[in-house]
Parts: sequence; structure tokens; C-alpha cells
Amino acid sequence: MSGFVALVLAAGKGTRMKSALPKVLHPVCGLPMVHHVVACAVAAGADATHVVIGHGADAVTEYLGATDFGAPVDTVIQAEQLGTGHAVQVCRPALDGCASPVLILSGDVPLVTPEMVAELAATHAQGGGGLTLVAVTLDDPTGYGRVVRDGGALRRIVEQKDATPSERAVREVNAGIYLADAALLFRCLERVSNDNAQGEYYLTDIVREALAEGAAVHVHHAASAELVMGVNSRAQLAQVSAAMRRHIAARLMDAGVTLIDPDHTYVDAGVSVGPDTVIHPGVTLSGRTTVGTGCEIFPGARVVDSVIGDHVVVKDGTLITQARLDGGNTAGPNAHLRPGAHLLPGARVGNYVEIKKAVIGEGSKVNHLSYVGDATVGARVNIGAGTITCNYDGATKYQTIIEDDVFIGSDSQLVAPVRVGAGALVAAGSTITGDVPAGALGISRAEQRNVEGWVARWKRKRGGK
Repeated sequence: MSGFVALVLAAGKGTRMKSALPKVLHPVCGLPMVHHVVACAVAAGADATHVVIGHGADAVTEYLGATDFGAPVDTVIQAEQLGTGHAVQVCRPALDGCASPVLILSGDVPLVTPEMVAELAATHAQGGGGLTLVAVTLDDPTGYGRVVRDGGALRRIVEQKDATPSERAVREVNAGIYLADAALLFRCLERVSNDNAQGEYYLTDIVREALAEGAAVHVHHAASAELVMGVNSRAQLAQVSAAMRRHIAARLMDAGVTLIDPDHTYVDAGVSVGPDTVIHPGVTLSGRTTVGTGCEIFPGARVVDSVIGDHVVVKDGTLITQARLDGGNTAGPNAHLRPGAHLLPGARVGNYVEIKKAVIGEGSKVNHLSYVGDATVGARVNIGAGTITCNYDGATKYQTIIEDDVFIGSDSQLVAPVRVGAGALVAAGSTITGDVPAGALGISRAEQRNVEGWVARWKRKRGGK
């Protein structure tokens, strides 16, 4: 579909959310719900998208302004929230002279898809234009405007608070999504009043007004109720998030990814995963993470805004944040790769190892209970258990350089700034405060001294045998 303008209604307070965060900024699978709606409009082919904002306007404007949707997106202020009809009315100056159809979406209905918009447009075109609304039949229609018919013919939409008992029994409901010819839309809005239970200007009343002037009004039924689920509470937010996770899981599996337990795998909307990767239960992939082909990510791992190359194994309980693993790596179990960690091909990081702002070279190993921060580690280096780079003196952080083919013995401390030359060996238990030349042995510890008979004398002093 192309040649239309989109309006996204996102000015509501969201009282039932009980939150200081504007409702439409609550995340659904890693992105604010309004992001999903705007992205849908853009992907469907909107020439321009106007987002109506009110409560939390500064925060919503800041988010939209910082996000590249690939097409023009601007905001329109609804200073007073006088109803959904009023929200569309405030867009009239922005649409002055618009001859294109107007698509109206709700900023709190994040599961809507470009495919559904295309189907709505087809229904609209087949009916000769005018006004087309999206409806769905629900087992429990509570809270939705009911579609009122007479002998099968559409008559009006009635909000629940204004509905009679018989109207409340109707299960066909309005989804709050419309496609309307611009001139008809604003002509009808001019005649809408706020004489109703909430004292608001209802957008739903344009249906009655369009029918009154003899305009064509059509109903497009959504393929599933899930597509038009709205969010007005934390419980509904959880339901919508679960539905989106199912959609993401289905897409991944269709693309050749194995999810051992899709219902307990948490993948954000902005994540990409290559084929033949296996993801175990309890894994979380967040933000803009990319995972290559042939990887395996074990239970309890969490990867945030990171790049995972091909054939990487992330073991149980590992946290990776803003890091890069180039390929053929192993991380964990229970490792922590912090921002700036970069594992070159074949590098391995083992259990209870923390890497921060450091490059670990090709084929190098940091296998046990170590901390490497603000460092550059060359190729084929072995860093023994309990080793740390002492990179911070309380005021300034310094670099540690470990060149190729170095062996660092267990329980060593490298006090930066320091360089260990290629092929050098640092003896276990050493505290290295100066550079170690290439091929040298670096050792800094007291000479061992054995005191014969000491244990027996010590026991006698304590009254022991």
C-alpha cells in the first residue's frame, strides 16, 4: 500500500498503568509500543506519519526524534485530552490540502502489522473509498466499543459506557483502526459532539456521521483478535508482550533457528539470529543483538546489544553486554563480558571470568576466575586462574598489553600500565609492576622458606598433641 498519511494516537495518560512513564513508551519486546506502531505505518508505505502526543509529550518527542524510522515522522500536540475525535482534529493543520487517505492507528496497539494495513486498504478500495474501520469478534468484549447493526447493516459504534445492556452483549467490537478519505474524515469530525457519558469527542462517532450523509462505510475484520490487542494495564502489557514473543519465535524457527522451548525464550524485536543456531530455555537476547550461524546459547545466558559471530558457544549463566565475539569463541559458564569486550576468532573465556574494554586475541584463553580490563591480549596467550589486570589506581585507568604467545601463571597481578613481551612467562603468584621483556620470565614473590618442626612446636603451645 502507498499514497496515504498515517496518524498515530499516542496522547493518552494510561491511568491504569500506574506509571510515571508515558504508556506508549512502555517496552514490548525491547521497543516502546509506539515504536512498533510507527514502524508498521512506515513499513506499510505511509508518505508521512504524524504522532499525536499529550501526556509525557517531552519524553515521547525525545524518543521519536532520536529514532530513525526510515521515513518522515513528526509529532502533533494535543494540549487538552478531549477524546480520540479531538486527537484527530488537532492534526487538521498538518493535513491541510491532503488528498490521500488517512490511516488512523492507536499507539497502544503494538501488534498491528503492515500486512493487516494492506488488507484494510484492499477492503477500502474495493468498497470505493469513504470510511473503513477494523473490527474483531471477541469472547469478552468488555471495554471495547460495540459495532451496532440493524438487520446486518452497520449503524454506529457505541462506547461501552454509553451502551445499553443489549448493546453490551454484542461481541463484534471496534478495534480503533480506520482508513478514511481525508475530506470525509474532517467533515464528519466537525459534526461530532461530546454529549456522552465521558464528555469526550469520540472518534467512533464518525461512523454514524458518515452514514448520515450517505457516504460508504465498510468493516474490515482483522485476521485475528491478537493483532488488535490494546494495552491499558500491566496485565495487558504482559499479554501483548507474550504474543509478540510468539511471533518472533515463529519467525526465527521459520528461518532455521532451533528454539528448544519457545515459550521460555526471550528475544527482542530488534534481534537477528542466523540459521542452525540453537537457543536453550531461559535465554534472553536483547536490544540490537546479532547472532551468527551455527551458534549454541545455553540456559540462563543473556546477551544485550552485542555481536555474536558464527559458531560461538555461550554457556550457562553468561552475561554479555555491548561486546563482540568474532567467531569460534566459547564464553562461560557464568562469564561476564562487559562493554568493550572483544573476543577475536577462537578466543575462549571460561567460568567466572570478567572481561571489560579488552581485546582477547586469536586462540587465547582466559579460562578461570580472572579479570581482564582495559587490556590488549595477543594471540595464543594463556591467562591462568585468578589473574587480574590492576587497571585503576583510584583516579585513572591504565592499559595492560600482553603480546603473542605469553603464559601468565595463576594468581598473578599485572599492575598497569605494563607490557608483557611476546613469548614471555609470568610465574604464578607474581605481582608484575614493570614491563616484562619478550621471552623473559617475570617473577615477583618471596623465596620459599621451610621451617622444620614448626607445626609440632605450634601445637604444643596450643596445648595440643
